[in-house]
Amino acid sequence: MIQRVHRRLLPSALGLIIGVATLGPTAVAARPAASLVPVTVNLRVMEFNIEYGGTVVSFDSIVRAVQAADADVVGVEEGQGNVPRLAAALGYPYFNVRLQVISRLPLIDPPHGDGVYLYVEVAPGRVVALANVHLPPGPYSPNLVIRGAKRATILEIERRVRVPAVEPATTALTGQVARGVPAVLLGDFNTPSRLDWTPETVGLRDQIHYPVNWPVSRFVEDAGFVDSYREAHPDPSASQGLTWPSGRPRPPGAWNPGPHAPADRIDFIYTAGDIGTLGSDLVGESGGPDVTVAVDPWGTDHRAVVSELMVTGGVPPTLVAVGTRLLEAGQDQTLTFHAPGGPEQHVVVFPAADPTYPVGDESVSGEADGTVIVPTDGWEPGTYVVQLMDGTSVLSRTRFWIEAPGDGPHVSTSRRAYHVGQAIRVRWWNAPGARWDWIGVYRRGADPNIDAYLTWFYTRSSIRGSGTLDADSEGPWPLTAGRYSVFLLADDGYRVLARHPFVVR
Repeated sequence: MIQRVHRRLLPSALGLIIGVATLGPTAVAARPAASLVPVTVNLRVMEFNIEYGGTVVSFDSIVRAVQAADADVVGVEEGQGNVPRLAAALGYPYFNVRLQVISRLPLIDPPHGDGVYLYVEVAPGRVVALANVHLPPGPYSPNLVIRGAKRATILEIERRVRVPAVEPATTALTGQVARGVPAVLLGDFNTPSRLDWTPETVGLRDQIHYPVNWPVSRFVEDAGFVDSYREAHPDPSASQGLTWPSGRPRPPGAWNPGPHAPADRIDFIYTAGDIGTLGSDLVGESGGPDVTVAVDPWGTDHRAVVSELMVTGGVPPTLVAVGTRLLEAGQDQTLTFHAPGGPEQHVVVFPAADPTYPVGDESVSGEADGTVIVPTDGWEPGTYVVQLMDGTSVLSRTRFWIEAPGDGPHVSTSRRAYHVGQAIRVRWWNAPGARWDWIGVYRRGADPNIDAYLTWFYTRSSIRGSGTLDADSEGPWPLTAGRYSVFLLADDGYRVLARHPFVVR
């Protein structure tokens, strides 16, 4: 069991700091950093594309798949707002909607991670950095090979479309490895591995017309990462490990892969740093090729991968992190910190609009790791800043947002009416901050669950932000004269979070 410091932030009268709270009798003293020794643990990590929120076949089958895999940490693709639901159904206490990760172990979303990666705390004060990626689905290169595309064409597409998409996470994690924190990079890469398309495997599957040094896998491996499934199963002819498409049922009215879809291994768990692979399994339907953990009926068009890893956690940098980026006033906020253990350390929270008006302060003097519980009763809606300080020096800073109870998400445009071709400025606030929340424009009166969007962009998982609809947005431009609505939609799906009308003249 991971012991942590539990305490409540001292609220200050009239917003002024009036003193420093002391630990109560049930608090657990934190160990100083100098006493921490390397701890090696076994960690089961799962990569799982659950297909349209896991509801195409049966959400229960998604839950049973994670249970059968006995995964400690799961990177979810196509969560579509169901990451909290999946965590609740499994009884997993930790989840992160920005990176679509659920976990039995504490998750820390560090401010310096910028939403690219998070930490999994595998032992007190010891972490693994984890990034979860979902690379662009098209153009899908194995389809192009079947249609006769030349190798040079395929390589150019991959270098242009997918290598830039995986580069930020790969680079960020290599930085963590360089400072002694092991890393896991997992996800649906929507591209094969160079370890599978070799001279020896040409003709093994219909689409393998020639060997391909697939650029994404080469880029990730050149950065120092190891493909855990292929490390456990080094012969790509004996263990193909095909993850797409699976042999799930084909529900009426659902999208289904075509009968000649080129099967391949496109879901990966890569590791770097002080991590060893003990084993790796394919999770899928009974009788599926190389499936060793079977669940029926299988609930998604991807098979999942689960790798058992032997991990020696690293020491994170100095940080303070929030448990929830958006919460209603009156809910408790959890602040996690890792600090040098200085004698004048304290955690301060104040409104971003007025840094001279703190709402609380708590001493964490001499402590290396712990949590502070922040009650937010009576707090005004808005942005709040958290600072971990040593005396007057700021060691780490992050922020979170408070909304009024029941307020919910909002979206608006800067004007009610625009001229044809005029850029449309969109603002949103109190968004869930899920990885693929997005802004879409529809004809007035349209239902996003039925009708087609016109132009759109992602919110970059922001709680509060703004963006512009113009010629650089996805979709046709300019909008013709007419009546429209801009929608804030949840996590790459079509659940409407908020809407706002506007006119183009």
